[in-house]
Amino acid sequence: YFQFVQQWPPTNCIVHTKCSNPRPLQIFTIHGLWPSNYSNPTVPSNCNGSKFDARKYPQLQSKLKKSWPDVESGNDTKFWEGEWNKHGTCSEQTLNQYQYFEISHDMWYSFNITNILKNASILPSATQTWTYSDIVAPIKTVTKRTPLLRCKRDPARNKSLPNYQLLHEVVF
Repeated sequence: YFQFVQQWPPTNCIVHTKCSNPRPLQIFTIHGLWPSNYSNPTVPSNCNGSKFDARKYPQLQSKLKKSWPDVESGNDTKFWEGEWNKHGTCSEQTLNQYQYFEISHDMWYSFNITNILKNASILPSATQTWTYSDIVAPIKTVTKRTPLLRCKRDPARNKSLPNYQLLHEVVF
């Protein structure tokens, strides 16, 4: 099966403290489409296959720059190459390189977490908090799927608020 993962760039930048843009995007972006092994579903697979070549698909690049940008270094092509080489090559029996990226973009567009949460008056914030069910309910209503939410501890608040976590990824 595949795990489709969207990330919240501000959390990524807070936790990893190495984002190229001091004002990260305020929309959920694709982190990856990861073929997974049923016997160990929490670990994305690592495979070797055909090498990534962004020049083959210039029309796809403009879409991916919006849906699948590299929020850490700003080098989108290198990010896509890394995701393809680490995860996409595992899908080659099911999806070729073009299909892998096109389907990922289409899923991001169809299951746009930013819009789903915004329509429920939820936008990740440093000052506003929500419960797990506050976030899951509108996503499940729209997608008919129960997402996995991955959160990260805020390093700045770790000691003062040990249960305070930041939404990092939404996984289908």
